[in-house]
Amino acid sequence: MGHLFGTVAAAVGVFAGTNVDDLLVLTVLFLSFRAGGRPRPWQIWLGQYLGVAALVAASALAALGLRLVPDRWVGLLGLVPLGLGVRGLVAAFRGGAGDDGPAAPVASGWLAVAGVTVANGADNVSVYTPVLRGLGPVDGLVTAGVFAVLVAGWCLAGSWLGSHRRVVAVVERHGHWIVPVVFVGIGAAIVGGSGVAGRLPSLT
Repeated sequence: MGHLFGTVAAAVGVFAGTNVDDLLVLTVLFLSFRAGGRPRPWQIWLGQYLGVAALVAASALAALGLRLVPDRWVGLLGLVPLGLGVRGLVAAFRGGAGDDGPAAPVASGWLAVAGVTVANGADNVSVYTPVLRGLGPVDGLVTAGVFAVLVAGWCLAGSWLGSHRRVVAVVERHGHWIVPVVFVGIGAAIVGGSGVAGRLPSLT
């Protein structure tokens, strides 16, 4: 029982420590839904689960010695939220320069949500891989189960954080600028933090 508790506690610590930024993404997505109607909550939940599952699967394969994506390419995943944010800004400009208007649905479906989740959590693979490598099959399944429960907790927390009236009111009024800018910032941070921009000539 003590060993099981230790495994659960370790899984909680790993997930919480690597997904603080994901809570911001979820909050923005739920704000976007409340202000503009998209993406719908079920799409956010499904995309989040699929994204986290993809990260865990990639980590499990890496723990077995299989590297699907070279490290120098990981930063390019930041182009997903960056592209979605730019698209949202373009839509906002085309819609007019006024402040009033619905929030731009930068992620309008579950696939886009999953893509943002994977891009934002790509660096988590470097943490999950050694953790999974040191676990047996049973502990690995327990860890995956804990992650699944915590994804639900993260979605509920993001929904709660994105439900405050004043915040929703601001997003309803200025969301067609705020939401895309947040996504552009997330994407730029991923690309810039990985240093991939300075290596782009060598990737061709």
